[in-house]
Amino acid sequence: MNNTRRSFITNAAIGTLAALSIPELASSAFAEAKGKKVRLTENDIVLFQGDSITDSGRDKKKTEANNVACMGSGYALVAGSRLLVDHPEKKLQIYNKGISGNKVYQLADRWDEDCLSLKPNVLSIFVGVNDYWHTLNPKTPYTGTIETYRTDYKKLIDRTKAALPDVKLIICEPYAINGVKSVTDAWYPKFPEFQVAAREIAEQYGAAFVPFQTVVDKALKQAPGNYWSNDGVHPNMAGITLLAHAWLEAVKG
Repeated sequence: MNNTRRSFITNAAIGTLAALSIPELASSAFAEAKGKKVRLTENDIVLFQGDSITDSGRDKKKTEANNVACMGSGYALVAGSRLLVDHPEKKLQIYNKGISGNKVYQLADRWDEDCLSLKPNVLSIFVGVNDYWHTLNPKTPYTGTIETYRTDYKKLIDRTKAALPDVKLIICEPYAINGVKSVTDAWYPKFPEFQVAAREIAEQYGAAFVPFQTVVDKALKQAPGNYWSNDGVHPNMAGITLLAHAWLEAVKG
């Protein structure tokens, strides 16, 4: 293939991505990841767990299911709301228990109360950014490694499976947008190791996997990084909707 033809094909592919809507873009990324999906059933309890991207300012004093204040203002609210609109017959109960700043071991510290006691049928976990990011910040002297992340994550899932053997798991890929404020070249090549680990853990435990980094990378063909996030980690209005559509690809009605 000569260079002219190769360039034409590359530019055509980029043009195709730019023409996709957000739902189509999310669907394309999920198809590439060849991930499995979880199936919702009647009376399922759906729990979103993770760090600040999941927390997104939720009111921690409120604990009831399907409450807007309890869900925060992020992708969990958008995705959870869509589930309720699309499946009123299933009588879903949806919770968000994400907490800003959490790493895997901090999820483990509160797991009995914030996960197991709720007995979720569908459990979505989105964690990993802080497990790397906090090693770069002298104000948060965290010394965990990729092996810490991998080991802690597996222990958490083993513990969950022991208590809830039939739980349907969704593992979300940690993502970052290089060149947007907090995310720099210093994140690489270490941070992608956490993404690989999350994917491998999803495969090992038969979980659905949400390829957030792939979705974000595709979205960057449509608009620059600061269109989707103000700091390279936390999604803004457009980014929240992007993540929600990606997450919904992992769920079948």
